[in-house]
Amino acid sequence: MSTNFFKWLYPGIQIKRWLLTALLGIGVVALGAYFSASQYPFVKIFGFLIIFCGVLLVVMGILKLTVSLITLFLPKREQDLVNILYQKRYLERGPKIVAIGGGHGLSQLLLALKEYTANITAIVTVADSGGSSGRLRKEFDIVAPGDIRNCLVALADAPALMGELFQYRFPEKSELKGHNFGNLFLTAMYEVANRDFKEAVELTSKVLAIRGKVMPSTVDNVHLVARYIDGRVTEGEAKIPRAGVQIDELFLKPHDVMPNEDALLAIAEADVIVLGPGSLYTSVLPNLIIKGILGAIQSSPAFKIYVCNVMTQMGETEGFTASEHVRVLVKHTAPDVINAVIINAAEISAADALDRYKHENSFPVLPDVEEIHAMGYKVFAEDIVGIKDYVRHDSAKLTQVLIKAIEKNRVIKR
Repeated sequence: MSTNFFKWLYPGIQIKRWLLTALLGIGVVALGAYFSASQYPFVKIFGFLIIFCGVLLVVMGILKLTVSLITLFLPKREQDLVNILYQKRYLERGPKIVAIGGGHGLSQLLLALKEYTANITAIVTVADSGGSSGRLRKEFDIVAPGDIRNCLVALADAPALMGELFQYRFPEKSELKGHNFGNLFLTAMYEVANRDFKEAVELTSKVLAIRGKVMPSTVDNVHLVARYIDGRVTEGEAKIPRAGVQIDELFLKPHDVMPNEDALLAIAEADVIVLGPGSLYTSVLPNLIIKGILGAIQSSPAFKIYVCNVMTQMGETEGFTASEHVRVLVKHTAPDVINAVIINAAEISAADALDRYKHENSFPVLPDVEEIHAMGYKVFAEDIVGIKDYVRHDSAKLTQVLIKAIEKNRVIKR
């Protein structure tokens, strides 16, 4: 007999007592069965009472043994059991949602969406060239980790302290100034994983115990290039919005960038595909112009939704209405890339917040619903805005509208 068997009998692991309780119950049931076979009615009744007590002991022993085993793996013991069961049972029955984009908008959506389903796959742009990500790209020849990090933290089930740690930015007085701990962690994991970025993301996902999956749209070290309406060309995601001229076309360098095969599989298996929210030219489109990604979306039977930004962006979508966002999306992809559009229909009246945006020539996006209808798309126009220091999507409001759209339109695969 293996010595591991006897380890179950070691003191202090709260197993023996409940195992013995269950065994005692079985013995009591056997004793009750003996008495219940008597020809005397009083003894027979006494036997049935003993059987009943024995069954109670068996049930109590098994239940307590089960709880004792389960809570060994929980960080907060019994009080987390209900949450674990909810996540494992209810959330795993949720629809398979693929969210494609990058930046702050996508991570905020994921933060709320993970309370609706555990079957989330975030396909994230890795074309960022500014800040900490840009510096790490140059030094380690790694794809941009910043947007990946934000999505990992958003889906994390690890303690809140882990999320704060991954988002920690080193101060200006430090030699690591401007760097984010999460970016450095992903870069270190990339080196540990033999310079395999997919593996680095998967390992980091385990560290953060994320609900769902996060994956790069490509693992090639890709750069975003824009051609403007005046013919000029700029390379580098961070530089593109600074030209002060309307973007005419986006493309990637190198041109033969290959998609992440795992991303293509996730798109093929999706019930719902969500594009955005996020910067149209530098967060959403960089994923869609990768060879193979668009074709996978077109072939997927999933219900496809584009979430339009609530504010225009200087250097990208200045003066754009909601329908003009959609036109640019379609121009760079295809008409069947989406089935519906979610736009903000609430009036934004916070003067202080809007004044900050005026300096950036940024204004609320006009919800021209009829124009989008005329293009052949469904429109969900509701209040999805949240106003604090900035005017952004309210993740809870947006998720509720998204859930409503999903429940009405998603394809149920059988």
